[in-house]
Formats: sequence, C-alpha cells, structure tokens
Amino acid sequence: MPLTRPSAPRPGLVLLVCCLAQFLVTLSVAIVNVALPDIQRGLGFSAESLQWVVNAYTVTFAGFLLLGGRIADLLGRRRVFLAGVVLFALASLVGGLSQNAGTLVAARAAQGLAAAVIAPTTLAVLGTSFTEPRRRHRAFGAWGAVSGAGGAFGALAGGALTDALSWRWVLFVNVPIGVLLLAGIVLGITEGRGAREDRRVDVTGALTVTLGLLALVLGIVQGGPHGWGAAATLVPLLCGLALLGVFLVVEGKVAARPLMPLDLLRSRAVAAANVVAMTSGAALFGMFYFLTLFLHQVRDYSPLRTGFAYLPLALALMVAAQCSAALVRALGPRTTLLVSMALTGAGLLWLSRLTEDSGFAGGLLGPTLVVGAGQGIAMSASAIAGVAGVAPERAGLASGLLNATRQLGGALGLAVLAAVASSRTESLMAGAARPAALARHALASGYALAFGVAAGLAALGLLAALAAPGRALAASGPVRAEGPRAVRPPAAPRA
Repeated sequence: MPLTRPSAPRPGLVLLVCCLAQFLVTLSVAIVNVALPDIQRGLGFSAESLQWVVNAYTVTFAGFLLLGGRIADLLGRRRVFLAGVVLFALASLVGGLSQNAGTLVAARAAQGLAAAVIAPTTLAVLGTSFTEPRRRHRAFGAWGAVSGAGGAFGALAGGALTDALSWRWVLFVNVPIGVLLLAGIVLGITEGRGAREDRRVDVTGALTVTLGLLALVLGIVQGGPHGWGAAATLVPLLCGLALLGVFLVVEGKVAARPLMPLDLLRSRAVAAANVVAMTSGAALFGMFYFLTLFLHQVRDYSPLRTGFAYLPLALALMVAAQCSAALVRALGPRTTLLVSMALTGAGLLWLSRLTEDSGFAGGLLGPTLVVGAGQGIAMSASAIAGVAGVAPERAGLASGLLNATRQLGGALGLAVLAAVASSRTESLMAGAARPAALARHALASGYALAFGVAAGLAALGLLAALAAPGRALAASGPVRAEGPRAVRPPAAPRA
C-alpha cells in the first residue's frame, strides 16, 4: 500500500485510528496481567522478578514518552505514528516467541518504547484535529473510554487466549491489530508537526530520566528480598535519584530544546492533571496486578474466569469516561477530578477489606464498580485538563507528559505496592509450623494491605486535584505565550 498523504482530514477515521492505537497501548498492560502465573511457570520467573514483565513495559513507556511526544511534534506525527506501530508489532512477535525470561523482558521494554511514541501522538492528533471545544471534549471522552476499556477488556482477552491457546497469544494478538492500525494511519492521518525550524531532540534528557526510573524501580524491588538498608537496595535508589536530579538540571539549565520545559508546569491545570494522572496510574496498575494474583492464587480462578471478573469494572469505566467531558464542562476540572479520585480511593479502601474467603459478589463486585467509575472519570478529565491551553506545536509534549506521569506512577506504584505486599506475606509466613495452611491467608493479607496503600495514593491525588482550576475550561483554543504570562486569544463568536 503506498504511503500517500490523505488529501483532507477525515474526523471519524482520525478518531477511530487514535482510539484503536490507545486501546492497543493499554490492552498490552492488562492482557499480560492475567497470564502472569502461566508466564511464571513457562519461563521460570521468580516471585520478585515477575513484576518486570509489567514494569519493563511501563518504565520504558514512561521514560521515553516525553521524547516520543517531542519527536512526533518535530518529525511529523504521521510518520512517527507509523514507525511506532511497526516497532510495537515486531516487539510483540518477538515476545510471543521468547524462550527465556530475559528475551520476554527485553521484548516488553521494546513494546514500551513503541508505546511511548504511539500514545502521545494519539492525543496530539486528537487535540489538533478537533479544534471546536465540544467536539474535542467528546473526542477525549472517547479516548478515555477506550483507554479504560483496553485495560479491562485486556483481562478478559488475556484469560480467553491463555485458557484456549497459551500465554504467548497475549502478545501475538497485537500483530493483526498493528496491521489494521497501519492501514488506518495511511488512509486517515495527515502529516502535522510543529512549525519550529530547530529539530534537535533532547536525547540526554530522555536517557537520564529513563535510566533514573529504571534504577529507582530496581531499588524498590530489591527492598523486599534484601532489606531497605542493604547495598543492593540503596545503591540503585541513590543512583536513580541522582539521575533524576541530573535530568532536572539538564531540562532547566542545559538543554537547548528541553524534553520537558519546566515552564509547562506553571499552568495549574497541567500541573494538577499530571499529579492526578501519576497517583491514578499507581492505584490502577496496582489494582490490576494484585487483584489478578488474588483471584488466581487465593481464590483459584482460571484465567478466563478472572477475565470475566473484570467485566463490571470495564463497563463502569467506559460509561464514566463517556460522562467525563460533560462533567468537566458543567463542574470544571477541579470538582470533576475530586470526584474521580474520591471514588477511586473509596473503592480501593473497600478492596483492602478482602480476606481469603471473600467471594466475587460480596467482596469484589461493589469496589471494582466504584474504582471503575472513578478511573473512567479521571482518565478523560485529566486528558482534557492536561492539554488545556497548550499551543498546537506543544500538543505532543503536553500529551506525552500526561501519559509519562501516568505510566511513571504505575511503575513506581507497582514496585512500592509489591514490596509492601511481599513484606506482609513473608512476615506472616515466617516461623509458621504449617506454612501451607497459612499460604492463602498470608497472600490475601499482603494483597489487602497493598490495596490499602493504593487508597492512600489516591488520597494524594485528591489533594492535588484541589489545585486544578475551579471553573469550566474556556472554549477558546490554545494559549499563546506572550512574555512571562500566558494570554488566551478571544473566543470566536457563536454562529
């Protein structure tokens, strides 16, 4: 198929392609979660290293998202979109064929790198293709709904594929989706890039932030088996913090074209949306991971039954995401984000009451519905606030930052929650005369504690939402930078 440029934008096709791409990105997190026990048995992962099947994806995703958004702005969204989808499909194929743990983790890291290109491009394309505020909010609402649906539907698809075929098909399934996406991008996406002449990219910034995140996550993971005072824990933690410090210095003082211009965070809407996205990502990623393990290891659910257990959450998330744009218009970003994080925290606190005897109807249905509603609102509302008032040439950067903070929160949150859960389980098992009899109780107790800590993270997001603008977002287009203050162009008169 010739890679010809479409003669004119096709809004319906643009929305479909962007939503399908975001669906692929979020699907690839959740679809693997349900297959984790089979992956562990098949490739010999230890209990501590298993989380790297998830974190190899999320850390590279978070670390390179800002670079991905900037590259899309500078080199052209269409060509970068195509390259990202090709890499994602190839990495999925390699991961499905992997014969050892190292190959799978490397393939998942490559998937994360590709997702770091795809995700910010989808938001940037939507933001520049849908300029009328009401249509833009609806497009972001659809994007948010699909983001949530990808996570929840991934659990069902992962269970079905693992039960019917093998865990390898949770990776192989991305290949035909990638082929469909390539056709849609060729037919529907125009080139689109920022107008700046200087096309240098901040590779130093991308490398320092990614290596810093990797070291930080490694240190947190090591804290469980080795102890928080051990050199194996402290060295990577200190290196990670040092590298992140270097990243801030590079962005603020050194880089000619910084990966993350710090002035972007001067916008209250952007800053609040990113903190909410970070805490929201930590809560949601942790919930998917530990709820899956709870259903498998404590309640003895099959992969397929586990997938069906996520359906109520998926439906709640999709419905709430569709309502989110209307809530932002009616209530403003602050109230909408406050509602979303309050629901998320309440649902997670409810999950923290789980025991080894908790069934689906009595222990899981209610809290997963509440978390699903909160997260559906949060995804769309934070996406709207996170790119509000950003000039078109920085749309990829702003959307990349939003996605980066969500993935960063997911990676670091999962590492912290895994360490907390593991510590609780090991303390209950230590010295037990009959450890096998205590195993289900110890695991359930560890997972319940992780849900409680995740509720605390959601509470931090609730506090951050207080800083969001209280009024409804103005429907006037992007902010133009003029000197030290941001001035918004006057709104066009209604017909």
